[in-house]
Amino acid sequence: MSDVLELVEARLRTSLGEPDARAAVTFLGTDRIEVLRFVDGDVVRYVTLGMSAQPMADPTAVVADPLLGPRAELVLSVRGGRADTDKVLRPLAVLAASPQVEGVVVAPGGSLDVGGPLWPGAAFTSVLVAEPGGLIGDLELDAPMDPVRFLPLLPMTPNEAAWKRVHGAEALQERWLRHGTDLRDPLRTAVPLD
Repeated sequence: MSDVLELVEARLRTSLGEPDARAAVTFLGTDRIEVLRFVDGDVVRYVTLGMSAQPMADPTAVVADPLLGPRAELVLSVRGGRADTDKVLRPLAVLAASPQVEGVVVAPGGSLDVGGPLWPGAAFTSVLVAEPGGLIGDLELDAPMDPVRFLPLLPMTPNEAAWKRVHGAEALQERWLRHGTDLRDPLRTAVPLD
């Protein structure tokens, strides 16, 4: 499946330019996950590379299909220079490995928790998975494989994550929009939730 990753990396270069840094993380029993960093003005984008090598399998399936199933990579965009966001590489790799390790199918509207700050001093311990298709379009693969989707991640504070569990992803996104929340600000505080 390295050819899938080559196609993914080519799509990233076409959409975002050349990465200015990359790091690799390997967890016991999983494939290697890389995180590429792209800088666009004051915005830094961290994109996983490796999650899409295998399709995400339904955790209730007895045997995982090697071809069929959703494929994705994760995209986190933050304003650069305001916090030590480069330390997000390992948490992002952990999230990208979660389909292999935990049998999780990562999809829009879902949330992923890293169990600690996304980077040193961050108020965020989890992310909301947003709808793909904005910055990086889906990468079509040969049939019968599903396309690779590039899923944006929106950092959430613990209170926002708890509120989202009760009210849903759409309600949280509407609240962020209503309050003009800069979701790329690595130093932002929680949106008012009362």
